[in-house]
Amino acid sequence: MLRELQITNLAIIEKLHVEFAPGLNILTGETGAGKSIIIDAVNLILGGRASSDLIRSGAREASVEAVFDLAGREALLATLSEAGIDCDGELLVRRVVQQGGKNRVFIGGGLATTSVLSDLCRNLINIYGQHDAQTLLKTENHLRLLDGFAGSLSLREEFASRFEAYQAAKNELAALEEGEREAERRLDLLTFQSAEIGDAKLHPGEEEELAEERLRLSHSGKLLSVSQQAFETLYGGDAALLGGLRRIIGTVAEAGSLDHALAPVAETLEGAYAQLEDAALTLRDYAASVEAEPGRLEQLEDRLDAINRLQRKYGASIDEILVYQRGVDAELETLGNREQAKGELQERIAVLERELELLGGKLSKAREKGAAGLKTGMERELSELAMKNALFETSFERSAEARNYGFERCEFLFSPNPGEPPKSLAKIASGGELSRLMLALKQLHPDSEVPTLIFDEVDTGIGGATSALIGEKLKRVAQSQQVLAITHLPQVAAFADMHLKVEKQVSAGRTATSVEYLDPEARVAEIARMLAGARVTEKTLEHAREMIQEAVR
Repeated sequence: MLRELQITNLAIIEKLHVEFAPGLNILTGETGAGKSIIIDAVNLILGGRASSDLIRSGAREASVEAVFDLAGREALLATLSEAGIDCDGELLVRRVVQQGGKNRVFIGGGLATTSVLSDLCRNLINIYGQHDAQTLLKTENHLRLLDGFAGSLSLREEFASRFEAYQAAKNELAALEEGEREAERRLDLLTFQSAEIGDAKLHPGEEEELAEERLRLSHSGKLLSVSQQAFETLYGGDAALLGGLRRIIGTVAEAGSLDHALAPVAETLEGAYAQLEDAALTLRDYAASVEAEPGRLEQLEDRLDAINRLQRKYGASIDEILVYQRGVDAELETLGNREQAKGELQERIAVLERELELLGGKLSKAREKGAAGLKTGMERELSELAMKNALFETSFERSAEARNYGFERCEFLFSPNPGEPPKSLAKIASGGELSRLMLALKQLHPDSEVPTLIFDEVDTGIGGATSALIGEKLKRVAQSQQVLAITHLPQVAAFADMHLKVEKQVSAGRTATSVEYLDPEARVAEIARMLAGARVTEKTLEHAREMIQEAVR
């Protein structure tokens, strides 16, 4: 709900801070005191049109700040969260209007645009009067109001869900069909790429292995010479190291028989001999392998060149090339299943079309039945609100194609005078009539989707017993939503849960508006003033007390 409102330098308001309460908040005061300016300020918070003419004379800018209490409003809190606005249950909204028409908007402490402000705040407040935020002036709201009254919102949501799936399937099919020629070209390319990589029979680490082998073979002459010379030195002739070592081992072993201390030395020399012998034989075999692979270097160069060509096309390494191949093969599988996917989509679209026809038929019947009940109820309620000859109709515009809301749109039509055919609300209804139409609708369908409702001019042209009836109806709406209402009628003001008096004062040659919260005695005095004007008597005061007591019952 709207908890606080602060207005600065707007029209005749220099600085005004107002706190509102749950239930029915009534604003009263003399004509021209500034009551409607307060509503204009709220309309700015809703993203309404702003003009530099609104700025108080002598000021550089005007501002409006509103604090909303959203505790328990989980849907609204979720909407704020999705919009990236942090809110712990209390939301501050501020709008600044500057000379030249420039605007600045702040939501939850962060900068925002007026369009974001409008989208957000239309879920927080509805104004019923001559304002842009007037729900009934927007025909797109009429169908939802009708569905709410007819009890078909859940059916509408089910239809919208099916329609979303239907549109998604159609878009997917269109994309599939539109890309068929390109898909064929893509299929040819991917088939070639997959075959080219597959024919190469690559395996991870192969490039490093080949590079090492190429390095070895390119220096095979040196490696052969070194290995052969080493073998000859170690093992190959009479002067070989191993021959000399064998003789040394014999003499040390013989000496060991004379002194056992030399026995371990002989064993160590035996071990060294065995290791050197193994090394010599390995060098012999290595030299033989180098000599046995003529032409291998050319094979390696060809293989590495083939790998390099693939790397230039598909990836910087064999691993990257193989990853690319897996992606190509996955896309090939998808493209190969296009016809199957196309058939499945066409079948799904046909099923969804049948479901939409069925649900749409149910929704249309519910709306027709609801429209008949709404006509009866609205004309009864309007009659009680001093519009005895008013006519209320719902006009349907049907379409062969489904939309997310069904197969039809609707518009509420209204005629306040006998003999006149019902016409569009935007063309025929005054601000007061729109307020009463919405008040009547709220009696028939007291939904509480929007936390705060503002009724401006709802009692225009009304008097007598009907006045008290308006107060009763406002009070009934205020049981589920916060209501702010401007009234000139004491019979309506008597029903207030909170009564605020708006006054205009002149100080130092400047006019300023103030708001006073009325305690029980002050309420009596204000209602007495509304009853009698300037001359308030004890009898008038007593009458005012009786009206308040009667309204409380």
